[in-house]
Amino acid sequence: MISKIIKSGNFLLSEPFMRDPNFKRSVIYLTEHNEIGSVGFVLNQKSNLILGDLLEDVESDFPVFIGGPVENNTLHFIHTLGDLEGAMEVADGVYWGGNFETIKVLLQTNQLKTDAIKFFMGYSGWSEGQLEGELEEKAWIIVNTKPEILFRDEEKSLWASVVKSLGANYAMMVNFPEDPQLN
Repeated sequence: MISKIIKSGNFLLSEPFMRDPNFKRSVIYLTEHNEIGSVGFVLNQKSNLILGDLLEDVESDFPVFIGGPVENNTLHFIHTLGDLEGAMEVADGVYWGGNFETIKVLLQTNQLKTDAIKFFMGYSGWSEGQLEGELEEKAWIIVNTKPEILFRDEEKSLWASVVKSLGANYAMMVNFPEDPQLN
């Protein structure tokens, strides 16, 4: 289940003691990994905003997640709409981006469900070799898991759920304190 090779469609689990508040106990979905860097979205950091708060011409109560610390003034989305013009297939029937005007129409006509699309402010990004370096430092665990977890409504327990799915050798990490100095 754990991969040594980084690729689009992988999940990154932060190690349990990561101090960076942007990535503390986070689950990131990698949408792009190539020779110039990597891009992904934090799946378990819901903002206090809904899509309608960000877009004047859209009435929608879809939650918006904080995709990461890079370019928080941008809006991104991952989805399962394979026929959406301009969408890039990441892996296993999961797509990134596409024609947002079509998304607006689907939202206004109530044709989208939260189990098919997720919206993000900003993204997580790594320059060439940066993610590999962080992996060598054991900051992340690469996981190949089912894409269904992308759209689960369990952001508070998602990290623990994915860690437990890795088996007994990893499950004990769920009980580690967030700050070992406070133990």
